[in-house]
Amino acid sequence: MDVVRQAVRTVLAPLTRTRAFRRIGPRVLPLAERWLRRLTGDRVQVSGLLVPSLTLHTVGARSGEPRASELMYTPDGHGSAIVAGTNFARGSHPGWTHNLIAEPRAEITVRGRRFAVVAERIDTDPVAREAAWERIQRQWPGYRAYERDSGRTVRLFRLRLTRPLDA
Repeated sequence: MDVVRQAVRTVLAPLTRTRAFRRIGPRVLPLAERWLRRLTGDRVQVSGLLVPSLTLHTVGARSGEPRASELMYTPDGHGSAIVAGTNFARGSHPGWTHNLIAEPRAEITVRGRRFAVVAERIDTDPVAREAAWERIQRQWPGYRAYERDSGRTVRLFRLRLTRPLDA
């Protein structure tokens, strides 16, 4: 299965860097993710069919309202998840990054299980930032092009588990 998944990633990764995907993706993918998440009780995500994915639960930095964002993540090799605020290569940072900066304590749902996490910025240390991007690129080749094409420095976070919520 991993060989098939890697082959599909190799074919699809370049497509995700096209203008068409960047125009359509931000509208279509969140709807598809929400629909599949509700249908499967948070156990399956569209993006999760190809890469590790999670739902990040934050509190809105301005609104104070609960927010949920479906994200690709990269395991850091030490039990934490790395997430990148690429925002489909748009010029602005995604809202969830503002939320984590305002309140680093959050929750994630991975395959139907919910966990408490604390977010740590990676992008302030150049060595750690480069290591994180290398790890992300091994998982999804060319993903860093989103940063170049956005014209901004993408915010990177490490989500460290603090305790399981549903254990």
